[in-house]
Amino acid sequence: MGIDMAMARRNFIRVIGGGIVLAAGTAVAVPRLDAMPAAAVEGWRGPRPQERDPRRRALAWAMLAPNPHNMQAWLVDLRQPDEIVLYVDRERLLPQTDPFSRQIVVGQGTFLELLVLALAADGYRAEIVLFPGGEFEAERIDARPVARVRLVRDSTIKVDPLFAQIPHRRSIKTEYAKQPVSAAHLAALAAAHRAVSDLTLDFATDPAALDALRAIAAGASEVEMMTPRTHKESIDRLRIGADEIATHRDGLVLTGPMIWALRHAGIFTRDKAMTPGTLAWKGGRDVIMTGYASAVAFGWIATPLNTRTAQIAAGRAYVRLNLKATELGVAMHPHSQALQEFAEMADMHRAIHKATGMPDGHTVQMFFRLGYAADPGPTPRRSPDSIVMA
Repeated sequence: MGIDMAMARRNFIRVIGGGIVLAAGTAVAVPRLDAMPAAAVEGWRGPRPQERDPRRRALAWAMLAPNPHNMQAWLVDLRQPDEIVLYVDRERLLPQTDPFSRQIVVGQGTFLELLVLALAADGYRAEIVLFPGGEFEAERIDARPVARVRLVRDSTIKVDPLFAQIPHRRSIKTEYAKQPVSAAHLAALAAAHRAVSDLTLDFATDPAALDALRAIAAGASEVEMMTPRTHKESIDRLRIGADEIATHRDGLVLTGPMIWALRHAGIFTRDKAMTPGTLAWKGGRDVIMTGYASAVAFGWIATPLNTRTAQIAAGRAYVRLNLKATELGVAMHPHSQALQEFAEMADMHRAIHKATGMPDGHTVQMFFRLGYAADPGPTPRRSPDSIVMA
């Protein structure tokens, strides 16, 4: 039998911020109920102090890169000394929402950029050869490597100031403050981007443009949620509660007292999150739409070609922008839905390219909102050892 939101709030279980559950008229203190497991986020402290291999030290930082659905689709071969060979972990793809693995390849770029920053901080220059076995086809990826990285000791190399921001970087999905992003912050982001990249970076802040982009972002989310196979792909990658998070240390996470209460009340289950009209489905939709509605600025990175090399470059540029935003105190959150390339998203895909003024043939690789918000804390990461090939 269905339970509407009002009834759930009045008569079932309520959770008050600090972890007080009210059930059947009894207040029970439950500090840190269903909290994020410490082991799932220990990677944000960086490499183990006893780690002496500079490659493994760099991998610990690279694991903190933003990536699609936090699936961490990376594998590395360390069998050759002073070398890291990067592969896509094809067991961690998103075939429904990312059928050509464009976003997955962008996520290889974010990983590579953090790897380069971390190696430089240890005194190594990274000599990168992209796609040493040939570039992937446009519509599929295969077992060939993404990149071969050779470490060269270099006493003249400087530590990039953005390296210090890696453990503080976030993709902040919460509601943003109404405060507009300052012109000085946007200018600083643009300048930092231009210093290292020739890819298109642009921002939208005027009300008419924001309204149009919010509508596209919201509409694209509706398409994804109303298409069963694409919505299921996200639901399957939900890690619900501390136990699941500790087990997987990846994916999209839901934890905390409210989630605990809804799960134990039977209000939130995967089946219900998949079913339009349920409290669980509406709650997920409301969180997404609240985020879009609070956007006070949007930004995007685009490439003139949609090659795999261009996708890598976009990922590298995006994560550097994210690090610079972290330094400035600006929140960022990528919105991937309108850029997805499954058939039902075609109208929204065209709309986002038109709204951002893309010339024919150019591709928006990253679309994101900017603003100001509190730090929600880090998301789970697996151990760097988990991506090292035997």
